[in-house]
Amino acid sequence: MLLDTSISLQDYIEDCENCCNPIRLSLRFKQGELVAFAAINIEQ
Repeated sequence: MLLDTSISLQDYIEDCENCCNPIRLSLRFKQGELVAFAAINIEQ
């Protein structure tokens, strides 16, 4: 997974590379560094 550090707050859904289930990702960057990360399984 590639992360874009130019966007400070990100929240999106991406499919898991292993099981193809959707995962909600929440990321926060400060001055190009990752300061917060959350991955939540969205069971369907």
